[in-house]
Amino acid sequence: MAYDYLKDLNEAQRAAVEYLDGPMMIIAGAGSGKTRALTYKIAYLIDSGLDPFRILALTFTNKAAREMKDRVLQLLGNTDAGNIWMGTFHSVCARLLRIYGSYLGYPPNFTIYDNDDSKGLLRTLVKEMNLDPKVYTASSLLHRISSAKTNLITPAEYAATTDFVQEDRKAHKPYFSEIFSRYNQRLHKAAAMDFDDLLFNMNVLLRDEPDVLYRLQQKFSYILVDEYQDTNYSQYLIVKKLAAQHESLCVVGDDAQSIYGFRGANIENILQLKNDYQELKLFKMEQNYRSTKTIVNAANSVISHNKDQIEKVIWTDNEEGCLLKLIKAGTDNEEGTLVANSIFETKMNQQLPHTSFAVLYRTNAQSRPLEEALRRLNIPYRIYGGLSFYQRKEVKDLLAYFRLVVNPLDEEALMRVINYPARGIGKTTMDRVVVLANENGLSVWDMLCRTGDMVREFNSGTRARIGEFVTLIRSFQTRLLKKDAFDLGRDIAAGAGLLKLLSEDKTPEGVSRYQNIEELLNGLREFTDTERPVEEENPLPFRTLDEYMQSVSLLTDLDTDDKEQTDRVTLMTIHSAKGLEFPYVYIVGLEENLFPSYLSMGSRQELEEERRLFYVALTRAEKQAVLSFARSRLRWGNFTFCEPSRFLAEIDPRFIEKPQGSRTRPDKAEDAAIPYASRPDLSKMKKVTPNTTGKAASDASQLAVGMRVKHERFGAGIIREIEGNPADLKATVLFDLAGEKKLLLRFARLDPID
Repeated sequence: MAYDYLKDLNEAQRAAVEYLDGPMMIIAGAGSGKTRALTYKIAYLIDSGLDPFRILALTFTNKAAREMKDRVLQLLGNTDAGNIWMGTFHSVCARLLRIYGSYLGYPPNFTIYDNDDSKGLLRTLVKEMNLDPKVYTASSLLHRISSAKTNLITPAEYAATTDFVQEDRKAHKPYFSEIFSRYNQRLHKAAAMDFDDLLFNMNVLLRDEPDVLYRLQQKFSYILVDEYQDTNYSQYLIVKKLAAQHESLCVVGDDAQSIYGFRGANIENILQLKNDYQELKLFKMEQNYRSTKTIVNAANSVISHNKDQIEKVIWTDNEEGCLLKLIKAGTDNEEGTLVANSIFETKMNQQLPHTSFAVLYRTNAQSRPLEEALRRLNIPYRIYGGLSFYQRKEVKDLLAYFRLVVNPLDEEALMRVINYPARGIGKTTMDRVVVLANENGLSVWDMLCRTGDMVREFNSGTRARIGEFVTLIRSFQTRLLKKDAFDLGRDIAAGAGLLKLLSEDKTPEGVSRYQNIEELLNGLREFTDTERPVEEENPLPFRTLDEYMQSVSLLTDLDTDDKEQTDRVTLMTIHSAKGLEFPYVYIVGLEENLFPSYLSMGSRQELEEERRLFYVALTRAEKQAVLSFARSRLRWGNFTFCEPSRFLAEIDPRFIEKPQGSRTRPDKAEDAAIPYASRPDLSKMKKVTPNTTGKAASDASQLAVGMRVKHERFGAGIIREIEGNPADLKATVLFDLAGEKKLLLRFARLDPID
């Protein structure tokens, strides 16, 4: 042995690394050195004489796999260590399927489709079947297919399941099962698998080919799984089957950091592992090396409210540290300003780099006021794991409509939106229009306006669709000087069909895109409500859309990444922050129905996942955690009162510094503490009173099928169905903009509309 690397470990880590007598689970708390323990475990296995070829290590990122393999090589100084089978579930399954895929009818060189490939195929199928692409959107189809495959449901089984078929009919997608079947057939015909097929087909292989299963069980005599709390049903079965022969299994994870339920992760995999392995040995790594005592104890006090968890007490020998800070803002716009000011002051006072700071939020849409506030102070930042707000496709699409209304000669904007949402004016048509425009010395817009000159070029249907688009844009142009920027912007978003299109996509990505459009309109409202600078002369009493476009173009121009500049504040969703750490962490938007999300109010399990998400956010901080909430937030252009998140009340008050005169719950004293200049126009606000009594928020006796109702988040809609027992009544509501939703009446607030 080159050197005694085990001396680098603490007592709990070393005990877990040295145990080789059967199945084991390492519960590794936040900042406890999980990656180190897993890496040293692999090194110890090889040092104990196990052939690296017989070790299978499954991780959740390829980057983690590379870093762990490199570290094992450094520890052992042994090139044979590079022969470990290490990678993500998908990469390892792809490697095995290239060897054994012939059993399932696939050649070794099968293609792997990414999401764009899959969506392209689905769009082709929808077109071939003459279905409405606005109903059968590629994103929603792929999301549902992915969900089915994750749960190992074949197209035939799906079509034979009455509940699934009925759900599709209610969603106005009765042909989904046929699309699913054709999609799989086309994949197989093309010798291709999509991302979910890698796990699905691995399960089929292990189920239907006992010789292959036996061979792999013999090959992998020791299996390690990282982030086990985030495994889904398909991954769980793969591990269980491969480990069945030897039961030499080591899983590492933390149930308190299980936050991917929306992707199919099942926390029961880690909570109930002892049911699969009677000889399971449990190890707990509870010492946190990352954070101060204050942060660790505050996080413990919050997560203790969860019922479903493995008992543990995270502790640290680090310094006591300062108390958690609380920022209370009047509006979400002011929240961005206060957070940016706090970052600037802390950085200057302590001479810190920008990389010391991270701002975490629940949804991507929350980045806009933060980005604008950071820009005003010339604080460089980067959006981690996503695009800057103004670079997101849906935002650029709506801005392109705005640009076209303001300047119809803007050909880039015109070409971007003329067939989005799809209106039957495709690329072939537009290519011909461009040629005609050039031949006649006209702009593309002017050519489109002369549909009467295109009789020989296009049929009446195409000319009619072009005419409808021209009329649509002209109708917006007539309102350019008659309506303020917000009112016209909202008209364009609705009239162009963007709101309807995005509201129909119920995938997590689709919901995020819809929220981003909402946030852009919020920015328009703020611009409209801000007085015009004195130097800007304009006879109109309100701020117009062309003024807004001039303003926003300055923001987008500054948004180009400078590759040379790496010292930036990090902005990211909490889901993206998993596994990362920063000296100073700001957690923003801590309000009921935002964090925890309104989508989590339907069950205790979902609410507990939101609490775990907050726990993950808090434990990213090393030195200081700053929490913030706004008393009001713009939602679709209207100010809405917000209640502070329940998670703030769950923090032991010993660990949080409250501003003078503040209380956990807002009251008149707290109102007085908000600077007058930042307070919103109360006449434009709606009071939201969250239901905390456990009683029904809506009186079911006043509701009936066919009745029009209004929901705080989703707006107006019609009740299509009411079902369930009296204590758990559910209403299916078809909302005008948000589409169909199923809501628990004891949590939802449905007000009848007269």
